[in-house]
Formats: sequence, C-alpha cells, structure tokens
Amino acid sequence: MTSKNSLPLIEKYRAKTLSDIKGQDLAISEIEGFFKVFPKKRAIILNGPVGTGKTSLALAFAKERNLELFELNASDLRNRKKLEEVLAPAIKQQSLFSTGKIILMDEADGITGSDRGGLPELLALIDKTSFPIIITANDIWQQKYSLLRKKCQLVTIKELKEEVVQKLLQNVIQKENKQIKPETLSIIVKKAKGDIRAALNDLQTAFTLGEDSFLESSHEREKEESIFNSLKKVFQDPTNKEITSAFNNTSMDLNEILLWVEENIPLEYKGQALAKAYDALSKADVFRGRIYRQQYWRFMVYQNFFLTAGISAATKLKYKKFNQYKRPSRILKIWISNQKNAKKKIIVNKFAEQTHMSKKKAMKESFLLPLIISKSIEKKMDLEEKEQKWLEEKKGAIIIANNLNRFRT
Repeated sequence: MTSKNSLPLIEKYRAKTLSDIKGQDLAISEIEGFFKVFPKKRAIILNGPVGTGKTSLALAFAKERNLELFELNASDLRNRKKLEEVLAPAIKQQSLFSTGKIILMDEADGITGSDRGGLPELLALIDKTSFPIIITANDIWQQKYSLLRKKCQLVTIKELKEEVVQKLLQNVIQKENKQIKPETLSIIVKKAKGDIRAALNDLQTAFTLGEDSFLESSHEREKEESIFNSLKKVFQDPTNKEITSAFNNTSMDLNEILLWVEENIPLEYKGQALAKAYDALSKADVFRGRIYRQQYWRFMVYQNFFLTAGISAATKLKYKKFNQYKRPSRILKIWISNQKNAKKKIIVNKFAEQTHMSKKKAMKESFLLPLIISKSIEKKMDLEEKEQKWLEEKKGAIIIANNLNRFRT
C-alpha cells in the first residue's frame, strides 16, 4: 500500500473540500446554482486551462454533498458502443451508498472528430440522465461541440493568479518542512502560468533534484517551450505582421533554429507548399554558408527572413491544429559523431606525445592508427577501457575492409 509520504505532491495536496479550492469563488457559486435548478439543466461543463482545478471541483462537490461519484474519461469512450455499455447504466441506476450520484465526464475534448457516435450518444444520454453530469474540458469552443454547449450550463474556470499559486506553494513547503529560496519559488510560480498542477510538479522536482539542478533543467525546458511557440507563429499565423521577429525571444542561435524548422516542416506543409517551404529553408542555409565563409554578418538578416517570412509564405492556407513539434534528430546524430571524434582526438594526442610526433601529422595518419600502434606504445599511452575498445573496433573494421578488397580482386 502506498504511504502518504510517497505520494506525488499533486495527489497529496489535491483539494478535497470547497474550502481547499482557491481563486475560483465565482465558479463555485455557478456550480451551486446548477445543482439548485437541476434537472432544468442536466449537465454542466467546466471549461478552462489544464491545472486550474476542474476535476477537483467535481470531487469536492461530491464529497461535501455526500454524493457517489461515477468517474469516466472521455478519451476512453471512443464510440457509441462503449458509451452505451459504460455510461448508460450509470445514469439510470440508483446510488448504492449515498443519497445521490454525480456523473463526471473528464476531459470531454478527448472525444476526437474520428469517434463514431461518441458525441451524438453523449448528447442523447444527457437527455435521459437521472443524475447531474459534470463535464470537464480544456477547450470546448470547437465547432463540433456547439450542440453540447447548448445542452449544458457553461462555467469558465480561470487561470489562478500568481499570488494564489504562491500562497498554495508556500503552504505545501511549510507542511513538507522544506526550504526553497524565494528566487526559485518565484520562477516556479511564473512558469506555471496559473497551472497549480505544473507548479506542484516543478516544486517536487526542486525538492528531489535540488534547486540548482532544477533551475538548469527548467532553463532547457523554457528554451523548448519558446521554440515551440516560435514555430507555431511561423507555421500557423499568417496575419502576424512581425513574423520576422518570431525567433527573437528564444535563446537558441539561428543554426539550431534552422535544424528545428527543418525537422518540423513536414508536420505542417504538404505538396507544393512543402516544396516552397524547403526552398525557403535552402536559401536560408545558403546565406548561413556565406556568413561563415566570408564573415559577411549583414547576411544574417536574409537568413532570418527566409527562416520566418519565407517559410510562412509557402502557403496561405493555415491549419491551426495542434502539432507536437519534434526535437531535431540531426542534433542527436551530430552529438553521437562528436562523441566518437572526441575519443579519436584523445587517442591521437596521446599517440603523438609518446612518439614525439606533431598532433597535426598524427591526425592525418589516424586512419591507420589502430594498425601502427605497438603494444609498448599502447601501454605507455595509458588508454582507458573505452579508448581501447575504440581501437579494437577500428582495427577490426580495417581488417574486414582489406579482406573484402582481396576477395573482390
């Protein structure tokens, strides 16, 4: 059985009563009004950003009113058959242990456009229910949810203010008997942007890794979040008049940005638009080469132009769908190559030192190095296990290549 102390902070300090929920007084009042007029409206939608307490509100209302909670996740209910099997009995059967029941449909926007019958069946079940249905959603304003909005009372759950998040975190820190620097706490609060779940997760990371490691990893995550937002501006915002400054707020240099753009263009563009986008990217790369070869730094403005406005102009049809942008795979390949070259450089430098050869000459002859190093020199070089393994692998590859050449001749 999991002890309370081993629980994640987001579960350990989840709001259990309405008094535990801060910054949502208006929403609580509207939900209370919904219960008073039920069944005039049979379902209520709690709509708002992630981590603002939508599910906690449903749980708290059920507990305070001594109501049984029947909880579903809409992402598991992909079609009409499953809705009929799982939800239909729940809205008709009486509660066994309480005076009533609440049906919680969590994450309703998890029902995708490809679901067969999911939304129509949910609408039909709302008409049949004998118990209040609470529906939570992060974004209920898509066109496909228009009929669902009409059938439900809509309550907006707002992002929590920074001062509310800070007070909640200070309370947790005190209960956990921990110490956090004010600067670290301030960074956690600002990064959360009203998401108490994200704030608690970051606080737990700071407890576990230590503040220095947390701040370092936090900076890397911030860079990625920044590049995601910048890519979205370039790929999906045709009305942006300041498109050429899309990458100004990211701390990455243009070379790394170019790799991110290259990796993610196929996620956004197809057909002729894809070809135009890659053409703009290739022009940006041409100017990048001129900058490094000729040191003409004024060309950077052209490189940036093709990376932003050039790629954005590849098509006028913008689809504002959610895409999970990928980390560039080329960066990983470059890193692996650099790691291999680093081992080679270390071995060459040790060989040059023991044979009184210049490092430059030793590097030129490095392709034969595994064959020309004698046992006595190798012993003096004091190679590490990884370096010895590299030499053995290279020696084996050379022997195989020589044997293949003999076989061909």
